[in-house]
Amino acid sequence: MKNSVKVAIVQKGPVYLDLEKSLYKMLALIEEAVAEKAALIVFGETWLSGYPAWLDHCVDYARWDHGPTKKVFARMYQNSVAVDGKTIKTLCKTAKKHQIVIVTGINEIVEKGIGNGTIYNALLIINSNGEILNHHRKLMPTFTEKLLYGMGDGHGLKAAETSLGRIGSLICWEHWMPLTRQAMHNSGELIHIALWPQVHEMLQVASRHYAFEGRCFVIAVGQMMKASDFPEELGLPKHLEKEPDTYVLNGGSSIIGLDVKYFLNPQYGIEETIFFEINNLQSVFEEKMTLDTSGHYNRNDIFEFKVNYSRKK
Repeated sequence: MKNSVKVAIVQKGPVYLDLEKSLYKMLALIEEAVAEKAALIVFGETWLSGYPAWLDHCVDYARWDHGPTKKVFARMYQNSVAVDGKTIKTLCKTAKKHQIVIVTGINEIVEKGIGNGTIYNALLIINSNGEILNHHRKLMPTFTEKLLYGMGDGHGLKAAETSLGRIGSLICWEHWMPLTRQAMHNSGELIHIALWPQVHEMLQVASRHYAFEGRCFVIAVGQMMKASDFPEELGLPKHLEKEPDTYVLNGGSSIIGLDVKYFLNPQYGIEETIFFEINNLQSVFEEKMTLDTSGHYNRNDIFEFKVNYSRKK
């Protein structure tokens, strides 16, 4: 296991609801990160091909049987990815070509079989040999997300043994779910990737708490989105009509150490790839001496804990 890793946090948005252009942009961003010698490249929640932040800005978008919203859902479906499809195969080939680890959020669909009309809020961890090591679907869509996404399962609640060490990831409000966190802590993460739409203050709290509780390094990933990126079928809500360049997602990416202090302070309002080198990864094992929530600081003789890791069908 290496004792340091150079990270590239992509705090840029995709080409919203355009999978082909988003993949092209992603590959270009990866090439730029590789040129800077990044070994771990991370993208935010549902980066391919866009987080539906518009749901949080106008109640009209979430009305029952609302024609424009249904049209947006159809376009969102058509620009989502199947994990066994050509988009992800291209991404895997890129990881292998450059010997890098990629973590990204995706809007996922199942092209064949049961559930082929459902979109999942999912993430992938791809190793430097081009293999998908983990495919996790968000357990519970948060609030208005329930309008668009299906519920996930426990199949991906585990860290992956990558060429850089054990890496795990959760999506957004999963970081507020105690048993979900425990499942991940039990899998022995060295680095945890916390995927968010943006990382505002309370989400920084969640990310920092995760670092303390799990005794692992946390990379909190936010992204940028302007109001002008909202789907054209919906238009802009009144409070944004005159300010289309307003950021509705404002970044906030950060890197947090084992002592809950920031290695990289939250980066707000910066639309760029952020590079940072995490050193002394081995210190994770030093900190387990004081707190190990899956080992000597856990009373397994009192509490019973189990996870259903099967993929929901």
